[in-house]
Amino acid sequence: MSDELEKDEALCKLKHFLKQKGRAAVAFSGGTDSALLLKIAHNVLGEKCVAVTVTSDFMAESEAAAAKDFCKAEGISHFMLKIDVLGDECIAENSRKRCYFCKRKIFSAIKEFALKKEIFFVADGSNKDDAKDFRPGLKALSELGISSPLMEFGFTKEKIRRVAEKLNVSLWNKNSSACLASRFPYGQHLSRENLLKVEKAENFLHENGLSQLRVRSHGNIARIEVMPYEMEKIMFLRKKVCTEFKKIGYNYVTLDMEGFRSGSMNDV
Repeated sequence: MSDELEKDEALCKLKHFLKQKGRAAVAFSGGTDSALLLKIAHNVLGEKCVAVTVTSDFMAESEAAAAKDFCKAEGISHFMLKIDVLGDECIAENSRKRCYFCKRKIFSAIKEFALKKEIFFVADGSNKDDAKDFRPGLKALSELGISSPLMEFGFTKEKIRRVAEKLNVSLWNKNSSACLASRFPYGQHLSRENLLKVEKAENFLHENGLSQLRVRSHGNIARIEVMPYEMEKIMFLRKKVCTEFKKIGYNYVTLDMEGFRSGSMNDV
C-alpha cells in the first residue's frame, strides 16, 4: 500500500471499524463503491467477509456478471439472491417512494440471509455524495440497521475512485450505474417488458462504443443521455440507433441536449 493510503485518516478509521465487526456481509452491486468497500472488508476480515448480490428485473445482466467476475477474481465468497420486485405493487407502481420500498425488500432479504450465516453486520456502499441527492432508499437502510461506512467516514465518489485505483480494485473506473427502474418517470407503472427494452437499448449503445449513458423511457419515446463529448459520436450513429431502437419497440428516439446526469428523473 502506498504511503498516501497508509496516512489516509478516513481509510484507517474504516479499516479499524470493519475489524471490530469481526464478520461482515457486504451488499455488492458490482459497482465501484461497493467494490471498494468489499475489497477493504475482505482485506481486513478475510473469509469472515462475504459478498451478497441481489438480482431482480431491475438489475441488468451485465451488472450481475460484473459482480460475479469480481468476486471470483478476488477469491471472495459470493452469494446471489433472486427477488421478485415487480410482484410488490408498492414497487411496481413506481411512486416517488419506490426506492424506499425496493431497498427495504432487498436489504431485508440480505439481512435475513446474513442472520442464517450468523453474520450480524450488513453494510452497503452508499457514499457521502449520495446524501445530497433524492435517495428515499437511505431511510430503509437506516430502519433496518444497515451500515453505510463509506458515507460515515466521509468517502465521496471522487475519493472512492482514487482509493480504489491505488488499491488495484479492477472496477475503480467502471461507469456509474443505477437500477433499471430509474429510467422511468415516477408514476409510470413498471413492467418486465419495458425494463428489458431499456436494457437492450443501453446494451446496444455500449456495444457501439458509447460509455456513460442512460436511456430514459417515456412511454413510446426513448430519451438518450450521453456525455457531452460523446454527442458527436451518437449523431454519427443516428440512423443505426433509430433503426435499432424502433426494432426494440420505441416509436420515437430523442437525444437529451443536457447530456448525461445521474438522477435526472428527480428533476421534476
